[in-house]
Amino acid sequence: MIQAIGLTSNPRKEFPPALDDVSFEAQAGCVTALLGGAGAGKTTALRLMLELQQGRGVTFFRGRPLHRMAHPSREVGVLLGDVPGHPARSVRGHLRMLCAAAGVPARRADEVLEVVGLVSLRDERLGTLSRGMDRRLGLACSLLADPHTLVLDDPAEGLTTRERRWLHGALRAHAAQGGTVLLTTADAKEAARTADRVVTLERGRLVADQDAAEFARTRLRPRVAVRTPHASRLATLLGKQARTAHRSVEVVRESGNRLSVYGSSCADVGEIAFRNGILVHQLADEVGDMGPGPDMDPDGIEPRADEESRSAYGDAAPTKADAGASSRRRRGAAPKRGERRTPAGDLASGSEMSQTSDEGQDGVAACETSHGTGDEPSARNAGSRASDQPAYDLPDLPPPISVRPAPSPLRPLRYELRRALGVGTGFVTAGVVLVVSALTAVVLARIGHTPHARLLVAWPRELPLPPAALGAGLLGAIAFGDEFRHPALAADRGTVPRRLGLLAAKLLVASATALVLAVLTVGCNIEVLYLVYGRELAEVPADWLSLSASWIGLVVGCAWAGVLAAGLFRSTTAGLAAVVTVPIVVVPLVQKVLEGPSVRTAAGFPLRLREVLLSQWPFGGERYLAAVARVVGQPVGGAMTLSLAALLCAYLFTTLRSRVR
Repeated sequence: MIQAIGLTSNPRKEFPPALDDVSFEAQAGCVTALLGGAGAGKTTALRLMLELQQGRGVTFFRGRPLHRMAHPSREVGVLLGDVPGHPARSVRGHLRMLCAAAGVPARRADEVLEVVGLVSLRDERLGTLSRGMDRRLGLACSLLADPHTLVLDDPAEGLTTRERRWLHGALRAHAAQGGTVLLTTADAKEAARTADRVVTLERGRLVADQDAAEFARTRLRPRVAVRTPHASRLATLLGKQARTAHRSVEVVRESGNRLSVYGSSCADVGEIAFRNGILVHQLADEVGDMGPGPDMDPDGIEPRADEESRSAYGDAAPTKADAGASSRRRRGAAPKRGERRTPAGDLASGSEMSQTSDEGQDGVAACETSHGTGDEPSARNAGSRASDQPAYDLPDLPPPISVRPAPSPLRPLRYELRRALGVGTGFVTAGVVLVVSALTAVVLARIGHTPHARLLVAWPRELPLPPAALGAGLLGAIAFGDEFRHPALAADRGTVPRRLGLLAAKLLVASATALVLAVLTVGCNIEVLYLVYGRELAEVPADWLSLSASWIGLVVGCAWAGVLAAGLFRSTTAGLAAVVTVPIVVVPLVQKVLEGPSVRTAAGFPLRLREVLLSQWPFGGERYLAAVARVVGQPVGGAMTLSLAALLCAYLFTTLRSRVR
């Protein structure tokens, strides 16, 4: 179940908070609707519950707040807005990437695709899906880790009638197996038909928390609200007038001296009270929407659920026998699939008006009056029909899965590999880098005056970085930038979970990508120079070992700088800007510091360091460490090391601060 206590958003300047002290519960085995118009605070409430927005209050999911869960996606399935994902990624690839992030088997993607009816579209790109298919994919993402609770923000928005019926049937099936479903909607009729309990918000405040039957009776049907000290007498007179005029009128005694009159108008009630000398303190129309809903025909009769469900599913629509068979699996104590589980019991009986027998001045009881000629339906029947919920053919949900509770170090690495290989951005970037690098090398060789080492990596003196280093930095920035531009882990407490495991996986994949790009760039440049100018320019330098170490360190350092800066500033552009800033800004500063006047210098420091630390290394390991020290000792290497250290410290600081909060 869900327990939301005191949800309050932070106010902005002179504006009041979008949500003010809202508390409610969503029971397990039930569908709870959060109802309200635009600006009522529905989405703000969900974001506060999921800790995606700062504010006050706490929300417990089965007794635990979200930040106390090791893997929130396994407990709470979330759908806020459109499906978060790169538009060029395939449907199946997106789900398999989320499987790796949640630690569930990859076959789970095919299981949920079959459940939501997207098997035929598994190779389609996310950007080509229609609104209905996007909603189905969103439900598949939320069901991927087999969560107990579903939190959905207006899931039926923009859907057709058939798609709405299918979606509500799937949510009903999840609730029938003992799960908790919380959804938002702006349609009162939809909330009354599809939910077991309706929580109504208005201008950020809680105005009602009722079961569906009470909501349909008190807030959905049109009525005349009357407050008079002679409530019993006025109720009797209204009943007599209805019988005389052969009209269907219901009179319900509310708390105190209040009456709710259904089937009449303010003019009729006021005229009767005036003719009989009854003092009236309040007389107001409270008009609800009694027109046919999106799932009803103009006569108010809902279509057959089996025909609509079969039309939504196609020929593979689940039958009632299939639904009964699959209902044997339950998440705890839950009713059988197809049975209604509502806190108030049967909805039809709960929607009937209660009779009140308070005696008035003339000794006549105020009662419920539904007399008419039979030519028009009674208000009670109309209210029951408007508030009754359709009997859905519940679709089969994916089978339960067993998830390893212990975290695996390969899980974020598997996710990062599927993220990087799922779209063609990396391959296109690498291809462009190789082509630009080869053309630059040919042009530099033709112009001359370029050192041989710089010629092999296509690094002109006029540019701060070679194409390969810029490409590696761009790929590193995309590793985190795409997470914020096209979020994939939005259901897991924010756009991207700022965890060191995910950072280590991104740094490792970025290092491997940069290493491959560095080797391919030099190899392609040598081959192109050999084909164009012959063997003279394609010779390998004598000090190739130190040059290779410097080259690889530069490219990998640029990739790491892009990853850290993009993760820190949440932007691909910021990550690439940090990469370019190192040679343009940081390197001159380092050179100025090292070349500035000083009383003492560190002359002979590398030699003494070698004598102290490197003399005891076996197998000549001191040579490699000395090469690393020389690379770091260069201005570019020192600046890159300084920048990486600063970015890493900033990233760790923001991570620890977010965890403390």
